Amino acid sequence: MARTPARAEPHGALDELPGELLMWVLIISELLVFGAGLAAFLGVRLTDPSGFAEAQDHLHRTGAALNTLVLVTSGFLAARALGLRQVGRRALARWHLGAAMLLGVVFLWIKGAEYADKAAQGIGIETHPFFMFYYLLTGFHAAHVIAGIVVLGLVAIWDDAHNIEVGAAFWHMVDLVWVLLFPVIYLLA
Repeated sequence: MARTPARAEPHGALDELPGELLMWVLIISELLVFGAGLAAFLGVRLTDPSGFAEAQDHLHRTGAALNTLVLVTSGFLAARALGLRQVGRRALARWHLGAAMLLGVVFLWIKGAEYADKAAQGIGIETHPFFMFYYLLTGFHAAHVIAGIVVLGLVAIWDDAHNIEVGAAFWHMVDLVWVLLFPVIYLLA
């Protein structure tokens, strides 16, 4: 009896994505949501450029720049954790994930200090449309930082390379969103 040759699975572009397809669907949908928020911010900014510039002067650009460095470093550590796990250095990979999580907490602490300063100045979501977008976009991002810390914690526990790859992909989306929010909200003149 002749054996039937095994059928080759079709090879497509999605087969090349690292991690999981559903994580990429989540990442792309989140990027679209943040992109829509930034587009709305920029559209409303066109109606009151001087008011937006004046409101922007109340932000802590140094703290936001420090937060950029914190998140980019955290993303590096998450990527490094994957590389370490792939070569069997499990404990060191977990340490890198823990350090990435800790930097996520540092990010939230710095952002919380900025929010507290705004509250002390009496600046809230109703103060000016700039601050409505500021709080909505940075608050939504902070929620993603919290989710990312949880994800990194879970992949540190169930730490096979595939899980770390999926968790790091989500964390890199969080990094990317901040790298887009920072110049638009804090620096755009």
